[in-house]
Amino acid sequence: MKTVLVAEDNAVNRELVTEMLEMLGYGVLEARDGQEALEQLAAQLPDVVLLDLQMPRIDGRETIRRIRDNPAWRHLPVIACTAFAMQGDREEILNLSFDGYISKPVSFAELMAVLQHVI
Repeated sequence: MKTVLVAEDNAVNRELVTEMLEMLGYGVLEARDGQEALEQLAAQLPDVVLLDLQMPRIDGRETIRRIRDNPAWRHLPVIACTAFAMQGDREEILNLSFDGYISKPVSFAELMAVLQHVI
């Protein structure tokens, strides 16, 4: 079973995405912020990370930088999950070395398509 780390500070969003992932047959690890996400990665390496950009303690931009700076995690697929959906946001976010982009609110179809593309 493939595992997804969901790093999302909003409990409702985290629960919704977790339910969708479980319906798709994925195992799910959860983190409430970037610091917890990095701790989860050190404890158990998932197949992909779904990373919110706006989180407390360590935001998604800093978290992706630390992931890419770590040789053990450098090639781990990381998908940005964000409410930033203005024209140009997607390209700017992908340029931060994310492997995919999902806008909020997350739709089941978009989540499934991005995961199939990234994994």
